[in-house]
Amino acid sequence: MNSGGSIFSAPLMPAVARTAARRRRGEGASVLVIVMITLLFAAFALVAFIEKASNDLLVEHREAQARRLRMEAYSALEVTLAVLEDFRLATNGLHSPAEGWHDPLAFAGYVPTEDRTVDLAFDDESAKLSLPTANAQILSRLFQVWELTVADADAAADALMGWMKHGHTYTTSVTPDYDQGPVPFEAPGRPLRSYQELAAIEKVREFFYAADGRPNELWHRFVDNVSLLDFPKPNLNAAKPDVLRALGQFDQTQQQNLTDYTSGKGSFRTQGPAFFQNTGDAQRITGGTGGNSAAFATTISALRVNVTVHEGRSEFRLAAVVTTGNAAQTVQTTATPAAAKPSASGSSTTNPPAGAANPAPSRSATAATATGQNAASRNLNYPFTLLEIRENDEIPPPPPPPPPPP
Repeated sequence: MNSGGSIFSAPLMPAVARTAARRRRGEGASVLVIVMITLLFAAFALVAFIEKASNDLLVEHREAQARRLRMEAYSALEVTLAVLEDFRLATNGLHSPAEGWHDPLAFAGYVPTEDRTVDLAFDDESAKLSLPTANAQILSRLFQVWELTVADADAAADALMGWMKHGHTYTTSVTPDYDQGPVPFEAPGRPLRSYQELAAIEKVREFFYAADGRPNELWHRFVDNVSLLDFPKPNLNAAKPDVLRALGQFDQTQQQNLTDYTSGKGSFRTQGPAFFQNTGDAQRITGGTGGNSAAFATTISALRVNVTVHEGRSEFRLAAVVTTGNAAQTVQTTATPAAAKPSASGSSTTNPPAGAANPAPSRSATAATATGQNAASRNLNYPFTLLEIRENDEIPPPPPPPPPPP
């Protein structure tokens, strides 16, 4: 007879086999779950990679397209400036597109490459009131044209002048406390370099911004009628209606006659757009009484050229503001250098300590370098000065005409 261990061994074998089989099935299910999770993460990673790759490819495509259209835009700009220079020399300055340069690309026979189209538009920046040359009285009259009360117009003009000029003496109840705000600061003491600065000027922001902090209609009228560039007088041939009334002090009828004459509308629609060669000619349009035509010029000081290149659904926008000579300038600020302390011998130059960096070049050396650069730029004989150039900025549509007076 076999031992006791051999009696129970036979029935245990199937149970052990079933247990091992169940364990193998459990391990297989666990492996399957892990594989599925791995595949799921891999799918997510692949989708994210495809999205990123498509975005990168789209960006690269747009950049390559912009580089190609950019060359076309600058080519059209150069052709435009060449035509404008021809007219400027022939007519002793640019007065108005009515002289014949309203379509300079067609005048020069310019044909875009690769079935592209080029749109060109002009905006006379000197048709506006130059803020750097305006005084409080002129600004107050402009605000009164916008139907602000005399007290509010004077206060807004006073606050604006205090922002732009050091040591300004306020003549109204305006008492700015910029240094007492949550973020203390000082008024810059120079003309605006951006229209967004209006939001920081006390009293002005009350009239130019809505309760939600967004620019209101007066803000947009300010942008449309006031230029941040520095030029002596606005161009009478393109002056905005509000500028004619505020600076020229023309009445409503005189202003309308001047606008109709230069735009070829109203009673002058049969003759088409016209322009003035000198401000004295304006007297026969205004009636010879009232108004101040001497406050205007008849040539363009700063011209904005808007170029848009189209190729299919792609486009490239270029906006450049040009002037001739120093007819207009941008607002520039220079830091005041610290006064040099004289040495014991009375000389303002000292030897640097050992191990210190080399001192800055002397004024004479810097002046000589600048003179050489200026001579090189003069040798180029480029007729225009670029005051501003922007690429792919939104070119705003022309603003709607102001509402008629009641």
